[in-house]
Amino acid sequence: MTLTPGDPLLLTPGPLTTAAETREAMLHDWGSRDQAFMDANAAVRAKLLEIANAADTHVCVPLQGSGTFVVEAALCTLIARDGKALILVNGAYGKRMARILDYAGRAYEVSETAEDTPPDVPALAAKLAADAAITHVLVVHCETTSGILNPISDIAHAVKDAGRSLIIDAMSAFGAIELDAAKVPFDAVMASSNKCLEGVPGMGFALIRKSVLEGCEGNAHSLSLDLFDQWRAMEANGQWRFTPPTHVIFAFAKAIEQFEAKGGQPGRFKRYSENCRILIDGMAELGFQPLLPQGLQAPIIVTFRMPSDPAFDFQVFYDKVKDRGFVLYPGKLTVAPSFRVGCIGHLGADEMKAALKAMAEVLAEMGVKTGAPQAAE
Repeated sequence: MTLTPGDPLLLTPGPLTTAAETREAMLHDWGSRDQAFMDANAAVRAKLLEIANAADTHVCVPLQGSGTFVVEAALCTLIARDGKALILVNGAYGKRMARILDYAGRAYEVSETAEDTPPDVPALAAKLAADAAITHVLVVHCETTSGILNPISDIAHAVKDAGRSLIIDAMSAFGAIELDAAKVPFDAVMASSNKCLEGVPGMGFALIRKSVLEGCEGNAHSLSLDLFDQWRAMEANGQWRFTPPTHVIFAFAKAIEQFEAKGGQPGRFKRYSENCRILIDGMAELGFQPLLPQGLQAPIIVTFRMPSDPAFDFQVFYDKVKDRGFVLYPGKLTVAPSFRVGCIGHLGADEMKAALKAMAEVLAEMGVKTGAPQAAE
């Protein structure tokens, strides 16, 4: 791994630890109307479609901002003002989509399961059969609230069979978990530069079925978040409508180059899966219990139940582990007190083992005898 000495390693769901080559790609300035930049932008858009095997059916529309920016842009470009969404919620990011639709004034219903429980696909099919007003189904591929991997293929086929449109928030899965447009029918998938493709923060992108996007003119509630207008302008002259994140795009191009050199999505999945295995096995040796069973756990971020040992204080633990060079992530669960440790970014087995060693040292220093949670009653 090509890391920068002294930088802490980010065991988080993003932003992530990036390769030195990725950061070095930002050490130049480019004009937003310069051909070199437009060529890089076009190449990134094409590569993202290739990753999802979607080049023949979809278009890639990038957007400035964090992942949430492009999620909002996609929802409010694709869902007409008289449309209705069904949101499958089992974590904070599904709930965030509901908030977006509140702001945009779109009709929706929520089908919610617990944060450690995947959506019920037969119940989804029944709901779609019972409510003809539903035009779109929204789902998160990997919900980093818990780290759960939702059954995206089963959901996609249920939505297709019902003749509705599927929109996938794949922020924390795209590039690591397979998402093949030939196998998983979707009208749109959104992700960002700073997740499993290991770029830096600053842009999101949506892969949208071209035939669907062509009918979305006038849907958006916001000029800057109108992906139809962004796509139409970019197709016309290769340029962004408003100042693009030039440095982010060149870094992203370099990150994708490394992604391909290391085996693409299968290679990324293999490394992250090994990171996840090392993490869960090592934490188990310290007594920690993951929230999810193996069959539901994505190799992206692992939620651990909070220890019951009275000597354990998460903020102290967090600060001391950070002092040793590793940044963890607080929990977001309502079902149980927890914290999270990421498996993604420019990290491998050696870095995961070093993080476990640091956590073991901190627990000993704190006088924590075990990371085991409170026993269930």
